[in-house]
Amino acid sequence: MFEPTYTAALSRLNTFTPQAGRDYANKRNYDDVAHVSALSPYIRHRIITEKDVLQATLARHSPQAAEKFIQEVYWRTYWKGWLEMRPGVWAMYRADLQAALNRVQTESGLRHEWEAACKGETGIDCFDHWAKQLTETGYLHNHARMWFASIWIFTLRLPWTLGADFFMRHLLDGDPASNTLSWRWVGGLQTIGKTYLARPDNIIKYTEGRFRPKGLATFAAALEGTPHPDRGPLPVSGEIDSNVRTGLLITEEDLSPGWLLQQFRSRATATLLATPHRSPLAMNDKVNKFTHGALTDCVNRYAEQLGTVTDVTPETLDAWAKTHDLDQIVTSYLPIGPTRDALKNVKLVEVIRPYDAAAWPHATHGFFRFKEKIPGLLGKMQNKAA
Repeated sequence: MFEPTYTAALSRLNTFTPQAGRDYANKRNYDDVAHVSALSPYIRHRIITEKDVLQATLARHSPQAAEKFIQEVYWRTYWKGWLEMRPGVWAMYRADLQAALNRVQTESGLRHEWEAACKGETGIDCFDHWAKQLTETGYLHNHARMWFASIWIFTLRLPWTLGADFFMRHLLDGDPASNTLSWRWVGGLQTIGKTYLARPDNIIKYTEGRFRPKGLATFAAALEGTPHPDRGPLPVSGEIDSNVRTGLLITEEDLSPGWLLQQFRSRATATLLATPHRSPLAMNDKVNKFTHGALTDCVNRYAEQLGTVTDVTPETLDAWAKTHDLDQIVTSYLPIGPTRDALKNVKLVEVIRPYDAAAWPHATHGFFRFKEKIPGLLGKMQNKAA
């Protein structure tokens, strides 16, 4: 379903853009991949970028006609910016997840219910279908993700962190900000007290009668949790010293490094996949293959500019730099999440894309305040190089 190449991403984008206007606005909530872009695995790894998608959309539609789709693209940007200013939320998720996994090891009832949910053996037909669809394809429609999370939390009454981890292990587009904060939103932890309840009539309507679930929770009491940490400063983009020996690091966070290569001459290139760090448990092999294939495609696309390319791990990156006598390692900024965690002990010059630098400062409160800035962000985007 998702070939991990730039060519496939561009083809999917070109196929979808005619539908990105009112057709998308009218049909996007129906659980059918034909009504959405299904570009998220490509955007998450920046095989194509948000800017690519927005420019292609605006070449076919006015901002007003494509408003709903444009907002969906910016939701991902908003979540990232919000988490960058509150990295403690990611740390709390990881700690709470480990505590939940410890419970799974010691509480046989919880372990049985968790395993049944992951295998799609709960007896709730729609939920079981989505669990199997996710593990088999690496993808779920966004509306199905909301229903699934709600049923996981309020009907099955399983720890939300285990559900978020289930998604991270199987989603090709598994993004630490979008995934973690969306699960928190469903459970009433993100927008304090506001929950999302999966209702049978809504599922019947937007699956066009394919599912008519019974026995779902009829009330969604907000989960109890730690209050949001205070908002901190945004990261500052690193400055490249053009007078020293420089190497390039490519990670799965940004597989379109052309914008960086315009800023310096690289003596050597290292590639690193941190996919296994997305979860304490084993990743779905489809996710591993997708990120590996996407990285290979990136290296092939930019082969003439990269020079000698070496696969490294967090543990071998410093040794690679010494082998090539490098004074600095430049990489696209590593957002809060597993890749950043894996490289926390490595000195890097992390450069923030202008797209992110323009948008993240506005992710201070809720999305509805953020979306007021979208028209201005679109104007800035058209004048920036990355």
